[in-house]
Amino acid sequence: MGQIKLITFDLDNTLWNVESVVIKAEKRMRHWLDGQVPGFDVRFPPDVMAQLRNTVIEENPALRHDLSKMREEILFRAIVASAFSRKDARTLARRAFEIFLDARHEVEYFDGALETLERLSQDYVLAALTNGNADFRRLKLGQYFDFGYSSASVGASKPAPDIFHAALKHAQTHPSEAVHVGDHLRDDVEGALGVGMHTVWVNLDRIEPPEEAATPTHTVNDLSEIPETIERIGDASSD
Repeated sequence: MGQIKLITFDLDNTLWNVESVVIKAEKRMRHWLDGQVPGFDVRFPPDVMAQLRNTVIEENPALRHDLSKMREEILFRAIVASAFSRKDARTLARRAFEIFLDARHEVEYFDGALETLERLSQDYVLAALTNGNADFRRLKLGQYFDFGYSSASVGASKPAPDIFHAALKHAQTHPSEAVHVGDHLRDDVEGALGVGMHTVWVNLDRIEPPEEAATPTHTVNDLSEIPETIERIGDASSD
């Protein structure tokens, strides 16, 4: 294993495709809302909801890092604008968000994702680090991940160092003994490199990185490559 003790994983678009999940979750939520708030789907198309989102963030910048609270607040304001009382709007917004969140956790893992987590969890401490609102426990990934942090729990989003520092402190691990795995060159690779961690860029689509992008320690094009890649990083670290 070399000197590597901790492996942190991004979730969305690293272990599954988040866009398809969110589209499905939005559709299910909006269908339910249209039955509770007549005309909701027509009155609040995506562009109008985006305007509401901008307003909410302008008034509450901290919600940028808490997607759950932000989404519920947007729904609340839309429902209030539909002539519902604030109390009823809050209840409906909360229920609508619960419907969204249920569907948001119905993910289809990339090939090799669960097998990779299973293999790594036998030799390393694993942690989930996400800017989103997927909960690894709700996904029944607690058998692999020892702990996790979200941007909401630390009050800052990757690539800010906060979430990486929180994981390192939790695991009592030096950055040189940790590897972060993720798909995003800025949020994951640049963020983790910035605190001194090794990085594995998950490039499943084999895209060419921009010239200005941070250079990951290693790149994989298939999740099954990660365990051996971690071993190579460990071997190099112990030289």
